Amino acid sequence: MEEEEAELRNPFPSPPSHYTRYTSHNLKLLALLKERVGDGDLAAANQYEVLSDQSDVPDWPLVQLEKPRVDWILEEGHYTVFGDTWFVKETIPSLAELGGHQLYPADPSVDRRPALRSILRSMLVTYSQLLDALLQPPPTTSSTTPPEWQRHVEWITVLAQNIMAAANDLRPVQARGNLELMMRRQLELRKEETRAVHAKCDSLEAKLAEMRLAAQQLPPERNSPAPSGVGQISVGMLSQPANGAVSNDDVLRWAEEIG
Repeated sequence: MEEEEAELRNPFPSPPSHYTRYTSHNLKLLALLKERVGDGDLAAANQYEVLSDQSDVPDWPLVQLEKPRVDWILEEGHYTVFGDTWFVKETIPSLAELGGHQLYPADPSVDRRPALRSILRSMLVTYSQLLDALLQPPPTTSSTTPPEWQRHVEWITVLAQNIMAAANDLRPVQARGNLELMMRRQLELRKEETRAVHAKCDSLEAKLAEMRLAAQQLPPERNSPAPSGVGQISVGMLSQPANGAVSNDDVLRWAEEIG
């Protein structure tokens, strides 16, 4: 039993040891048992008498092969996996639900600051008393009374648990605040990028307007006669047959003109 519990606490546990019971034969026996019992209680039925005509009936209850009852899990509000208890609804259990001594209000709508201040003052006073207790002479060997410092340490432990539990209750509020701050920062960055894009567009439009104005102010260029060779090449290249076909002679003639 201790080995199974240690295996369940393993970060990478092996499959449960009872997985070998889910054989085809055992599942057939379970189906036959449910068929013969009918609407009766399977847990109360004697499987050896009901399945007396079958072979290899296991010595453990076949009801263990049944699937978990989801309605029971929803009713209880939690389930167990690998030795750990998980709640169906993701909530942070309070210190009282975990079995601790809660010193602050359980209702989150109530202001907890006065209670937390009292816890902090009590911790400081208890710590001072603990130091005084440590300076006292040790008890005699015949004394059965627990030392005073032990009582102070236990009370400091309770106070520290309350402070930690109250801080854990505020983690959802802290997460929402961090998310809101992150979204605001992203919005500010997008606004800054948008302003930078608009400024760049305005600068480009101003430069284009200056270039357009400078082009309009330039004097018109005079038409200079083209060289005779270039004109002849252009005319020769543009003179093509009417049918659009180009012969080898035309290609050779164009090459001579260019050369």
